[in-house]
Amino acid sequence: MEAILKLETNDIVEMKKQHPCGSKDWKVVKTGAEIKLSCLGCGHEIEIKRSVLQKSVKKIKRA
Repeated sequence: MEAILKLETNDIVEMKKQHPCGSKDWKVVKTGAEIKLSCLGCGHEIEIKRSVLQKSVKKIKRA
């Protein structure tokens, strides 16, 4: 069993796959059961379940 992601608002997460704009870095806008992320390349915002995000994150860069 994996450890639960400890994310805080304004953390930067690097994803395994890049966004179509070319950026892999996303800023955490809101936390909870669903995490709201903003792409640092183009500003696109998404909401993703914490369990799905946990599988997609490569590393967390603290704010």
